[in-house]
Amino acid sequence: MSISSDEVRKVAHLARLEVPPTQLGAHAAQLSTILELVEQLAGADTRQVQPLAHPIEASQRLRTDEVTETDQRRRFQTLAPQAQDGLYLVPRVIE
Repeated sequence: MSISSDEVRKVAHLARLEVPPTQLGAHAAQLSTILELVEQLAGADTRQVQPLAHPIEASQRLRTDEVTETDQRRRFQTLAPQAQDGLYLVPRVIE
């Protein structure tokens, strides 16, 4: 696929990019090369390739799940302006 200098100028305008007129041809050639590579990749047979969630097969080392703080729920409930049955009561915001 070939891109013209006019198309580069239009896309640059839409993207609000300033491309000097002397560089329009070079950008058009580079973008055309990129699009040709994309066309080649699109033609590759990938029917037998399994999708990946991540390209690297690795597992994370996780720390042990240990309790590091004591339960302070009652203390926080007593500090709240209003609490009932373990819930914080707040003013209604949506009518």
